[in-house]
Amino acid sequence: MRFLEKLDAGQTVIGPFSKTSDPSMIEAMGFAGFDFIIIDLEHGPNSILNAQNLVRAAQITGAFPIIRVPENAASAIGKALDIGAMGVQVPQISNAEQANLAVEYAKFGPLGMRGVCRFVRAAEFSNKDRFAYFSEANKNYLILQLEGEEAIRNIEEIIQVEHVNIIFLGPYDLSQALGVPGQINHPTVIEKIEYIVSLCQENSKKTGIFTDNLKDARKWRDLGIDYISYAVDVGIIQEASKTIIREILKKI
Repeated sequence: MRFLEKLDAGQTVIGPFSKTSDPSMIEAMGFAGFDFIIIDLEHGPNSILNAQNLVRAAQITGAFPIIRVPENAASAIGKALDIGAMGVQVPQISNAEQANLAVEYAKFGPLGMRGVCRFVRAAEFSNKDRFAYFSEANKNYLILQLEGEEAIRNIEEIIQVEHVNIIFLGPYDLSQALGVPGQINHPTVIEKIEYIVSLCQENSKKTGIFTDNLKDARKWRDLGIDYISYAVDVGIIQEASKTIIREILKKI
């Protein structure tokens, strides 16, 4: 998939969060060229049941299907991977202990203690060779979403946790933790992000960030952030709709 190829080549990958429940929307975004889609089970109406079809839709287009699970829990992470997600994004990580638990929940032994069931979509409902399945499944991406002041204090310990692929930053959470809430372009915030990116690079971990505007997206790309989550599908549709209306009504 282009997601893995680009990351392996040192390129930035781009994709939106998705809160819709229509596989056609996922397909449209994937065919448009987004590298990944984050199917959001933390916020929004989606459930693990309809997420399975959303994962299928992403795979049809070559987009990398990632599920943001609602919590750092064995059942939530296991179910997301069972239905075929190729990555899980785990929210509310604030220390190394929580990061290690996410690894334990996401990986089969000997890397972790993920619950084993081969009668799931990810294992072709038991059609796939069991040993091939266990090996391939342990290559799924694990993305940890750091939130809150505690995460910032513990960043150096969190980054040392093995088998984590991407450290994901929320600039708004970071600005609040640094005492300048909402000021995501404050020099203190930028300095901290630069430090975290550098620290991750030194420890062979890629970084991700959320943005909802093109100017900041280009800035984070130029800073060397690998995984840019650009906005949310419903917001993208709304902004595009507003632009169309303005342009049609604009006087020549």
